Amino acid sequence: MTLQNIGEVNVRPATNEDREKVTELVSRVLEEFGMALDTSASDADLLDLEATYLKTGGLFEVVEDGRGNLVGTVGVCPRADAGTCTLRKMYVVAEARGLGLGRHLLERALAGARQRGFRTMVLETASTMSAAIRLYTRAGFRPLEQAAASPRCNQVYSLDMDTVEP
Repeated sequence: MTLQNIGEVNVRPATNEDREKVTELVSRVLEEFGMALDTSASDADLLDLEATYLKTGGLFEVVEDGRGNLVGTVGVCPRADAGTCTLRKMYVVAEARGLGLGRHLLERALAGARQRGFRTMVLETASTMSAAIRLYTRAGFRPLEQAAASPRCNQVYSLDMDTVEP
C-alpha cells in the first residue's frame, strides 16, 4: 500500500519485539488528545501483545512506513461472550492521518475478525477522537448505552458484522 506523504507502508502481525515501539506510538497519540498511557490498567495489554491478542484468537497488526517507522496499530481481542470481539489500540500517527490508513486498518480488523468467526465487534473511544468516531459510524458502528470499561473512554460502539458488507 502506498500513501501520499509517507510512501510505501507495510502492515504485518505484531510480536512482543514490537512492544516498545507500539507503546511509544500509543502514548504519543493519547497525549495529542489529552490522555495518558496507563500500563497498569487500560494499556496493560501492551505488556504482552502475543498473549493478549494472538494466543487468545485475536490479532494485532502494526503499520510501518518505508523507513521502518511505526505509523499505526490495530488489535482485535476476543471477549468473554462467544462471537464478540473488541477493537483495540487502533491508532495512527498525526502525519499519516487523512490518507485512508485508518479505514484500511479498520477493514483489515473487520476481515480478520470475520475470519476468526466473530459476528459482533465492540469498541470504546473518547469523544475527543471525533475523526475516529466518524470513521467508525461510517463503517456501521452504532452507539451502545453502556459505560466504558476504560476510564479514559466515554463512548461505546458496536457493529453487527452480519449486517454490514465485508
